[in-house]
Amino acid sequence: MGKAQIGVYGLGTMGSALALNMAEHGVDVAVTNREADWIAPFMTEAGDLAARLHPHEELAAFVAALATPRVILFMIPSGAPMDAMLEQIMPLLAPGDTVIDGGNADFHATRRRAAALAKQDLHFVGMGVSGGEAGARHGPSMMVGGSAHSWRQVHPILTAIAARYEDSPCVAHLGPDGAGHFVKTVHNGIEYADMQVIAEIYSLLRNGLALPPAEIGALFEAWNAGPLRSYLVEITAKLLTYADPETGHPMVDVIKDAAGQKGTGRWSVIEALRMGQSASMLEAAVGARSWSSEKETRQAAEAVLGGAVGAIEASPDVLAEAFLAARILAHAQGFRVLASASEEYDWSLDFGSIARIWRAGCIIRSALLDEIAIAFEGDLPEGQLILDPGLAQTLARCVPALRQVVGSAVHGGHPVPALSAGLAWYDSMRLGHGSANMIQAQRDMFGHHGFERLGQAGLHHGPWWD
Repeated sequence: MGKAQIGVYGLGTMGSALALNMAEHGVDVAVTNREADWIAPFMTEAGDLAARLHPHEELAAFVAALATPRVILFMIPSGAPMDAMLEQIMPLLAPGDTVIDGGNADFHATRRRAAALAKQDLHFVGMGVSGGEAGARHGPSMMVGGSAHSWRQVHPILTAIAARYEDSPCVAHLGPDGAGHFVKTVHNGIEYADMQVIAEIYSLLRNGLALPPAEIGALFEAWNAGPLRSYLVEITAKLLTYADPETGHPMVDVIKDAAGQKGTGRWSVIEALRMGQSASMLEAAVGARSWSSEKETRQAAEAVLGGAVGAIEASPDVLAEAFLAARILAHAQGFRVLASASEEYDWSLDFGSIARIWRAGCIIRSALLDEIAIAFEGDLPEGQLILDPGLAQTLARCVPALRQVVGSAVHGGHPVPALSAGLAWYDSMRLGHGSANMIQAQRDMFGHHGFERLGQAGLHHGPWWD
């Protein structure tokens, strides 16, 4: 038997799907798993593809089965399990070998691991994989961070298995060490915001306009044929058509209103704040999920504070325009976070490339990403998406609808944290002279911090110190 081109360690949902994807594209794959009894069922499930899959129960045999320099993809939980596996496998590796972490990892840990392995002439790749199980099996979007050497090794395989948009593979080498994992983190932050906006729009249609789920699903289906086209809109339209087999009620109505989260969205917010940015729509989405988990508290508060909501004055067409404005603003905030990280870590991220590889395979794939990719290919004013002529024109048309929706929602008592955060940020950024002069005056008066004067260089103090 010839040597395998890549090894996949971890045959859970994502690892097994990626291994099958590779085998289907003619790649010989060595496979193993910590629990060896997972291997035989996986090989049976593989069917005809098993001819390209080479199972091993022992780690040493798994490594020995790989062509050199070796490429090993780990699809295991991030954090301590990854560090433990590196300790086990590093003695079996040789200079020039590449190890890939394909999980949702903290990019700080990825940078640390890359630096540690580089001391032994080993290459550590942090690779963000988006698209869920179906994407992994049939074509994910992949965000790769690592050395040029490692990219040369993995490029042929990843290009073969990636999702495609108009025959362009949705995978790219984005920079060194933690760049790939950071881009995936921000992708997930934007995903949180987009999902929260959809939830808010749905709630306004259901509770503010009293439309039944099936009718709302038909609206989302119609929206998916236009500028709002996206994977999330598509699946929202579909899920609203389902009835609960037990009760006959709309399925969405019997699901507990408490959203889960695995941490990546929260990481994007933490890093934004640490770098002095505020991705307020991402923050609102993370906050909304946290509040949703307090179901018992919210029920107690409803009894004390009253939870009734009123009708809103906004048609479905107005809600669609508000939705589009909010989606543009959420993406603009996400790319600002990417820009800050690129500068801080000297990654030289190609934002147009990031937008292009998000156009297929990933959860946030949408028609909007085409426009964003084009915007970054041009001379983007101040590097800000909201200043791109085309997107600015769309915002000028759609923000009035966003104002109407937010105003009507607030008046009716409907919570719209993401929509209102987006509007507040838009209004802040378009105001050439804001209110921070008051904050600077206060800081100087209570703490002698000083301030800049308009048109004058240097640090100044107010007359309250004379």
